[in-house]
Amino acid sequence: MYHGHKISRNTLIVAAAMLGLSPLAHAANWFELQGISPAKAPIFGVSGFIEPSLYAQPGNEDSLENNQIPHIDLIAPGFSQSTTANILRARIMLRGNLNKHISYFFGGEFGDNGFTHVRGGYQPGLIDGHFTFSYIPGARIEAGLIRAPSAEGAMQGFMSYNFVLSSTMIGQLMQQPMYNSSNPYKINTKLNAYLINGQQTLGVNAFRYPGIMAFDWFRNGHWEFTYGAMIGMFGTVAAGNQSSSPLYAARLQEAYIFGGKGPFRSDVQAGIWYQHASPELNDTSYSMNRYGVDVQYLQGYMHQWGRQFRFQYMRGTGWISAASAFSSAPGLAAPLTNTQLYPGSENTANGYMLEGGLFLTKHIEANLRYDYYDRLPNDPAQQRIFKTWAIGLQYHFTPLTKIMAGYYFRTLDVPHQPNPVANSISDAVDNEFAMQAMIAF
Repeated sequence: MYHGHKISRNTLIVAAAMLGLSPLAHAANWFELQGISPAKAPIFGVSGFIEPSLYAQPGNEDSLENNQIPHIDLIAPGFSQSTTANILRARIMLRGNLNKHISYFFGGEFGDNGFTHVRGGYQPGLIDGHFTFSYIPGARIEAGLIRAPSAEGAMQGFMSYNFVLSSTMIGQLMQQPMYNSSNPYKINTKLNAYLINGQQTLGVNAFRYPGIMAFDWFRNGHWEFTYGAMIGMFGTVAAGNQSSSPLYAARLQEAYIFGGKGPFRSDVQAGIWYQHASPELNDTSYSMNRYGVDVQYLQGYMHQWGRQFRFQYMRGTGWISAASAFSSAPGLAAPLTNTQLYPGSENTANGYMLEGGLFLTKHIEANLRYDYYDRLPNDPAQQRIFKTWAIGLQYHFTPLTKIMAGYYFRTLDVPHQPNPVANSISDAVDNEFAMQAMIAF
């Protein structure tokens, strides 16, 4: 179990809660940490963090179409360079307790990422904004812009991430790009997919939706049961697209707690979750389902031989996005330079992730991850399988600040090799190196 730190435990718990996330990798109950402020938190608090980042993925230029580097070898969200540096996230947050029953949390995102990349341009926006009411025993009510119940990997606070790059599985299945439902998008009848220019996308939702959620947790000795159930709208507040399409999400989790509290907790936890949405496009309503299970073991943060293990599996049906294959260039056909959105209920995708970490010293942590994502196995001509081995090393200066580096061995399989262009993309995929500092203030 966790041991004492020179900084007081209450100070770090309050600081973590005011950040709107847990900066510590071993915070297991995200509903508690992100839903309410601690009882001793002040009525008004300001905090934030920045994440300067560096990326390098030169790309394999032996087999390229029209001498163009594919999107998979370009850095998001602009997809214009293969090596670059940016401020991935820069967030200012306000958080506190109005009284013992009402908490609030508002956060603005100013970094350069998929959330702030709207219609091909930079647009900072409100990424969190909700009130939590704790009047009803057994059902805390959260209303506003909420991180929806889903996979454990999507509910983590950013400073608990062990790698700069998110897993492909979570990135493609849960970080769904948003589209303006009123645009008359072109449909490719041969592919049974819409073609959407990247300049028209409204960015990603960062796992958040406007809505209302009931949640709570119940402790009995070492055991803790937690639930969260949400009704919301499948839309993006940041882009001003107030969609009326419904969203339903729920998660149940059970944990055995070895010791510690809040960000210092050591436990074994298992969860199951489900999301359903009815996104609209071209005056047609479609079905989007996501569901999965996850298990984690966390013990001994910032102590030698502290360790963690995570497993996640998820599956999606219906609305599946396939990112643009190449950056736009003269002579490339439209399907190569546009996102292909497969909205039919027959479409499927699935993936899993295994991740482990070990503190070699109090400050140095080594990490290993394998990520597998199988997109559109129901359509042999469009099936793509993404596999990534990631190795990482982190140096934790304090529980709130660290620097991490990772190398990503990436492959893209096209099982049925339908045409030379697919082969070109698959052969051109290269590895990537990324570094990032996470600095809280």
